[in-house]
Amino acid sequence: MPLLTPQAVSLAGLTPTYSAAAASTTVPCGERVFLHVKNTAASPVTVTLTSTARVRGQLAADLAVTVPATTGEKLIGPIPSELFADPTSGNCAVGYSSTTSVTVACLRI
Repeated sequence: MPLLTPQAVSLAGLTPTYSAAAASTTVPCGERVFLHVKNTAASPVTVTLTSTARVRGQLAADLAVTVPATTGEKLIGPIPSELFADPTSGNCAVGYSSTTSVTVACLRI
């Protein structure tokens, strides 16, 4: 899975660079890390962050966010380690129900 590198938001401003969404990617976890997802497809897209947290031995639910069709945009985050960090890589796995006409940027404030 490709890793999306966070782009730092600064006082000077940031013009984010967006990449085409891949079927699955990873992003670093952090209280200041967000995903900005844009969808220009004719159908909504579901973005799923895979949970790795356990409560009383049971895996916590994944986070599923729907990005509306045509001109939909969603900022998703922060992405806390205690909910989403893979035990091996420390990153969060992100999946998309469709990647057609979907772009994404990883941002850090």
